Amino acid sequence: MHPMSLKKIREEWFSNVRGDVLAGIVVALALIPEAIAFSIIAGVDPKVGLYASFCISVVIAIAGGRPGMISAATGAMALLMVTLVKDHGLQYLLAATLLTGVLQILAGALRLGVLMRFVSRSVVTGFVNALAILIFLAQLPELTNVSWIVYAMTAAGLGIIYLFPYVTKTIPSPLICIVVLTGISMYMGLDIRTVGDMGELPDSLPVFLIPDVPFNLETLQIIFPYAATLTVVGLLESMMTASIVDELTDTTSNRNRECAGQGIANIASGFLGGMAGCAMIGQSVINVKSGGRGRLSAFAAGVILLIMVVFLGPWVKQIPMAALVAVMIMVSIGTFNWASIKGLAQHPKTSSIVMVATVIVVVGTHDLAKGVLVGVLLSGIFFAHKVGRVLRITSEVREEGTVRAYTVVGQVFFASAENFVKSFDFKEVIERVQIDVSRARFWDISAVGALDTAVLKFRREGAEVEVIGMDEASTTLVDRFAIHDKPDAMDRLMGH
Repeated sequence: MHPMSLKKIREEWFSNVRGDVLAGIVVALALIPEAIAFSIIAGVDPKVGLYASFCISVVIAIAGGRPGMISAATGAMALLMVTLVKDHGLQYLLAATLLTGVLQILAGALRLGVLMRFVSRSVVTGFVNALAILIFLAQLPELTNVSWIVYAMTAAGLGIIYLFPYVTKTIPSPLICIVVLTGISMYMGLDIRTVGDMGELPDSLPVFLIPDVPFNLETLQIIFPYAATLTVVGLLESMMTASIVDELTDTTSNRNRECAGQGIANIASGFLGGMAGCAMIGQSVINVKSGGRGRLSAFAAGVILLIMVVFLGPWVKQIPMAALVAVMIMVSIGTFNWASIKGLAQHPKTSSIVMVATVIVVVGTHDLAKGVLVGVLLSGIFFAHKVGRVLRITSEVREEGTVRAYTVVGQVFFASAENFVKSFDFKEVIERVQIDVSRARFWDISAVGALDTAVLKFRREGAEVEVIGMDEASTTLVDRFAIHDKPDAMDRLMGH
């Protein structure tokens, strides 16, 4: 093996063993309630989320592009599976999970990680806020038509989660919340819903299985829309988490390797009876804050999670749902970007509109991909509008009133093409017109069309036109698509 790669392996895996293993334990304990809660959101057995979390965090530790980042079954992904599970059942979900993995590996191979550049900060904030709201809304069924004991337990759970860190931060407070509420519930024999009521917990290690679905076009038609959405949301959340962990640890991540790594992890999860997952913003932050830096932290989290669930199953079954609801409320409060509410008044109006629109679309459609799409489109429209407004055209008369010289400064493209044409005075009686575009750039065929229109209208009024100073890139475009320098230009403009 190359000495350089050995050094890299040592650095990424074994440079922080104690910190990584301890953080891994904390993360595993926090993952159990979340994996179960996300399975319940998706409408599948708790074991589907638990196997997924074990599998994805172990595989991503090896294949991912960012040490110290935790991936597992997530709320964002669970919310997308609800209708597929309801209409077609678990086997179709496993098939969709495999397809998601394949699409994500393709995204990595096509280097789509760089597309994150087109997702503005306002869209990311909107995505995160909408995710927090959806996770909170998914808890409401557990809090409606229930006895007062459930409300009391949930309130007590939240109290423990937020107050216990003042006592000590060495043990994660969500874990204390679960242990204490489970103890109270068992000791007092309370008649409230527990994890055991939600479905079978695994009592064995996961086994390799091929989803029991017909392998034909019809199946592909059913699962493809879900797999495509899961791919987009999974990669979006993973890329965003990567940038958050990059900032926290002051290191860089390999985006394209992360895309492919997520794909490999999801394929492994699908074959072991788990659901699709992605990077987790909350858990990755918990990991880093607990001292996890290397790949070992995610690996340890997955292995410890599986050992606990398989061997401590009877205890995990007793966990009251109220404790999980408290943990999920904490996740949603922690995920929500509260500074963005204050920012609504201070940030530019367009940024705030993009953020709010993303949230409204996501919460309204329960589809994170649609919200991001609307956010990206709005950002693009506002950006084009902004850039389109900076086009400036000035003019002066030269050579004793026989030449009108126009100077164009700025970007000419679809959003500014109309203003470009409007800036010329075609009715002025003058012999020659000079258009200086040395400080302008023509970007697309709308811009070329606008130049054609201006030149040909001047000619129709009897003026000679000269375009000067065009840069190389614009010249290439104009030479290919312009018609004002072609013999039958006038006829073409008139539409003959």
